[in-house]
Amino acid sequence: MNFTSDFQEKDIVFGGDKKLAKLIEEVEQLFPLHKGISVQSECPIGLIGDDIESVSKKAAAAIDKPVVPVRCEGFRGVSQSLGHHIANDAIRDWVLDKRDGAAYESTPYDVAIIGDYNIGGDAWATRILLEEMGLRVVAQWSGDGTIAEMMNTPKVKLNLLHCYRSMNYISRHMEEKYGIPYLEYNFFGPTKIIESLRKIAAFFDDSVKEKTEAVIARYKPMMDEIIAKYKPRLQGKKVMLYVGGLRPRHVIGAYEDLGMEVIGTGYEFGHNDDYDRTIKEMGDATLLYDDVTGFELEEFVKRLKPDMVGSGIKEKYIFQKMGIPLRQMHSWDYSGPYHGYDGFAIFARDMDIALSNPTFKNLTPPWKKVAAEEVKKAA
Repeated sequence: MNFTSDFQEKDIVFGGDKKLAKLIEEVEQLFPLHKGISVQSECPIGLIGDDIESVSKKAAAAIDKPVVPVRCEGFRGVSQSLGHHIANDAIRDWVLDKRDGAAYESTPYDVAIIGDYNIGGDAWATRILLEEMGLRVVAQWSGDGTIAEMMNTPKVKLNLLHCYRSMNYISRHMEEKYGIPYLEYNFFGPTKIIESLRKIAAFFDDSVKEKTEAVIARYKPMMDEIIAKYKPRLQGKKVMLYVGGLRPRHVIGAYEDLGMEVIGTGYEFGHNDDYDRTIKEMGDATLLYDDVTGFELEEFVKRLKPDMVGSGIKEKYIFQKMGIPLRQMHSWDYSGPYHGYDGFAIFARDMDIALSNPTFKNLTPPWKKVAAEEVKKAA
């Protein structure tokens, strides 16, 4: 639930601390069953420097619940990814420590899903597989997660890191402070699912390994059927990706399972270590780009001539007007999940729908227009 302190011009002059304290008090009165509050400061608060940390500390003591100040106006940082770091540090300093020393009934198979925002139900699809292989998912950060789950995370045996860019910070902290190892995983497409399931199972005993192999065997006929249906239609199609987070590299395997080729990919907010990981997933002589402008991306598309683009809402209509199918790979175009075995069936269907759409036969890409004009001139 979201609340606003109704920040006004006079608060910029006199400060909004008292209004924030009153807001927290009213939230506690109106919703006494809540488990905690986070204070998100916006740009005016950053400009005037209100002390949200002090207000949060006093409020937390008064209501005896976590009150988490997140000072991240404008999401901060050259590439905005500093915002991830700030959010991770807020959880480290204001949430995790509150659990230290508290009793908790753990099992040898407890894991946490870190950095999955549950786009289209991806976290649920992941949870199904992990539970089928005999693990207990204690927490999901932060898609469909709760503050209570976050507080229980320091008791797990393994953190499973989905989006490296946004949550490697908190994963490293938990490894250093609580001795919890973390492992990156990728459940996009059967090849990567099998690889990740076995990598996760290697951390646990033989019973988990046996259940993992049984899960892989159980879903294999379903995957073979999907690939047999869609691969002949999608084989050899070329894709260019430009997305944020983990998708520029994680979804490559799913496209390749369908016989498609990713000929270009890049990040809006990537760091060097993101590209180090991405290069290993790419084929030879493929294009990597970083924080490209709209004009640059258009030019890359004109030169590489992909059959399809996977990007965001800003690019969607530009490329569709150019006659190129586009799937929104930020939000799964309001479809999904794409993660897990069930998700791969939806992913394959959606890619086929996009490429088979008869609309695009009536649109001419710019490079074909140029070629037609040159032929006309030569004639």
